[in-house]
Amino acid sequence: MRIRISRRVALAAGALALLGATTAPAVATSNSEQPTSPKPTVVLVHGAWADSSSWSPVMERLREDGYPVRAIANPLQGLNSDTAYVSSYLSAIDGPVVLVGHSYGGAVITNVAASDPDVKALVYIAGFIPAKGETVGELAAKSSPPIPLVSTDVPGGAEVSIDPDHFREAFAGDVDRTTAANLAAAQRPANTKAVSDASVAEAYRNIPSWSLITRQDKAIAPDLQRSMSKRAHAHTEEVNASHAVMISRPGAVTKVIEEAAHSTR
Repeated sequence: MRIRISRRVALAAGALALLGATTAPAVATSNSEQPTSPKPTVVLVHGAWADSSSWSPVMERLREDGYPVRAIANPLQGLNSDTAYVSSYLSAIDGPVVLVGHSYGGAVITNVAASDPDVKALVYIAGFIPAKGETVGELAAKSSPPIPLVSTDVPGGAEVSIDPDHFREAFAGDVDRTTAANLAAAQRPANTKAVSDASVAEAYRNIPSWSLITRQDKAIAPDLQRSMSKRAHAHTEEVNASHAVMISRPGAVTKVIEEAAHSTR
């Protein structure tokens, strides 16, 4: 028995076949070309008695993972002036930013980020996280024993640095002696305004934050780091490391930064 197919049905079937042949590749191409969000720029802010080169091991890892990275030379001349400097630096960066602060740098990013809508995450690395009206000096006084400091009078006021003979035990206890000696020799002193200027903002109230707590820290007591992190409602992780964690444990530092960066995408 022969089955007769009308001309109208045959034309319809041909049109459907042609439609499928022409549209299927277009759907596949569209799915494969969906744009992805760019990775945020990671901006690293060092603290007192360090410089931007202290971030080098972390920067290498971030770049390997495809992140644009900037390391700011923090002036260390006072919380108010340092905040203004870093704010100006950030204004030249387009797109989302993950702002990272070590030690005193934590106080700086807390104030900077409050006025910058491009900052999408804050990361504190063994960092101070002050409340509004609080000074770094007040927080540092809660750590014991105090850091052995050397003071020098300069035109802009007094500057303090760590006594080189005690630098390793106070700042870099898990770093080899040669590296610690080099860090002590290259340390940048901080103006006393860095510890006496009061914080004027609490950016962590509106911006998600992460905190890496260093359990072997002799510069900022681990318990103080924990209480500040809890107050800031930060996502908290801990590591067995000294205050110089970005040098001794760069992998742990990078991991926390990338967790924060991933949350912005």
